[in-house]
Order: sequence, then C-alpha cells, then structure tokens
Amino acid sequence: MLDNKKTTMGLTSVLVTGANRGIGLEFVKQFLALANPPQHVFATCRQPDEAKELQSLASANNNLHVLELELKNYASYDDLVGQVRDVLGDNGLDSLVNNAGMYHKVSLEDGGPELMVDNFEVNAVTPLMLTRAFLPLLRQAVANKRQPIVANITSKMGSIADNGSGNHYAYRASKTALNSISKSLSVDLGKEGIICFPLHPGWVLTDMGGPNALIDTKSSVGGLINIITTADKTRNGKFLNYDGTEIPW
Repeated sequence: MLDNKKTTMGLTSVLVTGANRGIGLEFVKQFLALANPPQHVFATCRQPDEAKELQSLASANNNLHVLELELKNYASYDDLVGQVRDVLGDNGLDSLVNNAGMYHKVSLEDGGPELMVDNFEVNAVTPLMLTRAFLPLLRQAVANKRQPIVANITSKMGSIADNGSGNHYAYRASKTALNSISKSLSVDLGKEGIICFPLHPGWVLTDMGGPNALIDTKSSVGGLINIITTADKTRNGKFLNYDGTEIPW
C-alpha cells in the first residue's frame, strides 16, 4: 500500500520518453540541473544519433543515458527494459515519465479514421504498454523502500468537463483515454506502492503547442518536476495541472 510520503528522499532514477525536443528535452535538462539530480536519467527518442542536443548533454553528464525507442515497436520494449536494468542493477526505476505524444488534426469535416487510430495508439496505448514493460523495475524500487512514480503527460484538452470549444477529435479522444488509463493504473498500482497520475503541462510554446501558447517549456516543466519529486499518496490518481491544481475530468 502507498505510504503518506516517499520512503527514501530524492529521485535516484528517471526515464523520459520523447526527450529529443520540446517538453521532453526540457525534462532532461531540468532533472540534470536539480540540486540533488538523479543518479541516472534515461532519455528516449526515435533517432538518438540525430538528437544533437541530447548527445551534447550526455557528453557533459555521465548520468544521462540516451536510448532508442520507437513507441509503436512493442517488440523492442523488452530490450529497452534490459538496457535500463543493466545500468540500474537491483535498484529499480524511481520514475517513468510517459511524455512522448502526437497531434493529428481531425475536425468534424476533415481527417480519416486512420488518423484517429494512430493518435489513440501513440497517446494512449503506448504509455500503458510501456508502463507494463517497466513494472518489474518499478516494483523493484518498491522492494527497496522507495515510492516510484508513473507520470503520464496528458492535456487539459482531454477533460470532458472542460471541453467548451469542441473540435480536435483525435487529440481530445486520445488524451481522454490516457486520463482513464492513468486513473485505472493509479488504482491497480497504488495497491503495490506505485503512484500514477496524468499531468497537464499547460499550453506550451513547442512545435506541437504552436506560437500562440501561453507558457514556455521551462515554466511548465519546472512545475511538473516539482509535482513528481514531491508526490505522495494524496496525489495518486489526480488529474493535475503543472502548477499542482486539480483539473476536472
């Protein structure tokens, strides 16, 4: 069962998906810059050799490990988990940040079913499958008296209660599904001592967020990391904004 507070202070290891740009890259930068940084930061992307900024960070930080991950290549997950286990040994994984996502433009008039399915698979199915793959390492962290976190980066656009503008069918539906998956994970994993929650990063100035977004990646990720590093069981299963406030489902 979940404890009221982390049994061991500090985050010893974290894995971030979609880490080659935007929010994911900022996660890596800020985890590395913490006063007490994780002993190991794993950053995944589809083409590590082309992720120049990540590689530069890895050259300057021996606790950063850049790993290849194509989210829809489920057969590769076991190999990825094995690479992480080789580094961590019996210590387990403290935090899994399912950040990678995508946006397909599907309106009432335009966009076919294949875009709906693709958006759903990337934004909702792959975080669940990756969490399942990493369960042995998350459970090992519990066995070592730590309280691991699964943080699913979602969007307020997945809130049904907050939807007052419609449209964006593929993206909204995929994030609503991710919210539901996150809630179920919080119930199932909470029994084992693992916290899970969906986090809204805000409307962020990234390639996906566009030029009209309201906040930059630094402000967004700073808030998200604060939630991740201070979370206790009271946050389990909550739909949270980057500033820590709760969002209606």
